[in-house]
Amino acid sequence: MNIAWKEMKKNKARFLILGSIIFLVSLLTFIISGLANGLSQDNAALIKNLPDGTFYMTKEADKNYNLSRINHSIQEKVLNKQKNAAAISIQMGFLNDSDGKQRSVAFVTSTDSRLFKNVKKGEIILDKSMKEDGIKIGETFTNNQYNGKFVVKGFVDNEKFSHAPVAFINMEDYKEMYRVNDMQLIFIPGGDGAQFAGLQAFSNNQFLSTISSYKAEQMSLNMIIWFLVVISGMLFAIFFYMMNVQKIGLYGILKAIGVKTSALFKMMWTQMVFITAISLSLSVALSQIFNMAAPKGLPFHLTLETTVQLSIIYLLIGFIGATLSGIQIKKVEPLQAIQQGEI
Repeated sequence: MNIAWKEMKKNKARFLILGSIIFLVSLLTFIISGLANGLSQDNAALIKNLPDGTFYMTKEADKNYNLSRINHSIQEKVLNKQKNAAAISIQMGFLNDSDGKQRSVAFVTSTDSRLFKNVKKGEIILDKSMKEDGIKIGETFTNNQYNGKFVVKGFVDNEKFSHAPVAFINMEDYKEMYRVNDMQLIFIPGGDGAQFAGLQAFSNNQFLSTISSYKAEQMSLNMIIWFLVVISGMLFAIFFYMMNVQKIGLYGILKAIGVKTSALFKMMWTQMVFITAISLSLSVALSQIFNMAAPKGLPFHLTLETTVQLSIIYLLIGFIGATLSGIQIKKVEPLQAIQQGEI
């Protein structure tokens, strides 16, 4: 332990450079992770806000909810059997305000359920983001596919789909707008994955994966996050490898006077943990400050749980990288290392 501290004091510049790099890479990882979570909420909050359960769509839809049309008799059979189940439909569309300005929304309708807003005919309930845009209760909107007008009756928190605010409407209004009689999906909260003829079952996460925009977006961002984590592991491995090469003679002497290989590894691990802990503490603090200070329009959401998970992963990656670079320590022969004169 004392050797580890003395070496860090002697080579402050080297360890400061490594710590700075780890700080910058980990901060970038936290920021991108926050953006990934924020975009995930902005893209599919409507689904992510639901409890764990099972989604059903027709097998003929081939995992595309837009193509799913559940026969009314099948729907009634499932809803009668599962009292908490709800049939839902989702379609992207536009609302026209009194000035003729179009606003993109995701129209959502459902059968009677405590999980979704039940709206009367001619009424509409919007995501709160539209209230922040200046829309008020009582305002009216039109739609090119709807003969009447929609009256705003209220707002809901954090209900987004495909990066658009959700607009809850009455089922009859939805059927008039899209000229359909069948619903797209059935959701059973806490469902055990029961099978129904002609329907394909999906868990919440599986259903999210069927949304092409969500899957592609999250896959790209997660690849960047893991790429940065791997880079951090490589930085630790390369840094400690170069340090160990320069200290072959020193390790030979230490082994000759009876210092065990395990003690040398502990020295290296101590240095790794110290550098990583300080770097992560700074990057976590800055990322949380950014989380609180980020503009409202920026889809950024970094939870404490995600931060802790990434911090643990960084420590593990640092440990693995440092350990792999230290394999050469085990191979050092005291007499041979001293004769090389590399001390």
